[in-house]
Amino acid sequence: MPQSFVCLNYHLIFATKGREPLLSDAMRPRLFEYVGGILRAGRSRLVAAGGMPDHTHWLVSLHQQTSVAEALRQIKASSSKWIHEQYPEMSHFAWQAGYGAFAVSYSNLGTVETYIRGQADHHRTTTFQEEYLAFLKRHGIAFDERYLWD
Repeated sequence: MPQSFVCLNYHLIFATKGREPLLSDAMRPRLFEYVGGILRAGRSRLVAAGGMPDHTHWLVSLHQQTSVAEALRQIKASSSKWIHEQYPEMSHFAWQAGYGAFAVSYSNLGTVETYIRGQADHHRTTTFQEEYLAFLKRHGIAFDERYLWD
């Protein structure tokens, strides 16, 4: 076959270090726009973004030559630097070390996008920890809760 065709969509989830509520309602849209630019520069695409003051959700479509680990390294490093530059009072800002990355089929993009955009409503009844544990269990990912949180 002379051409390669790929569809690599992922729901990425990660929190601020210590789950500190540092991402204000005013900051998050600017952060999402900035990360969209990071992804576009790497020939990938931000489909949707959402979150709360202590964590973020990203629905991304990655370029065929970009690994999930590389995309996350770039997103976290570049966005941390951007936050430090744009918000000097947040010089202590950092992302948590780990992340969750879950494959999303093309047919489920709309459902995941709606879920991500509805984070404020969702978190009226569910904590981040409950949400994250549910994702791990739903995707059959083994974990030891002693090492799950920072």
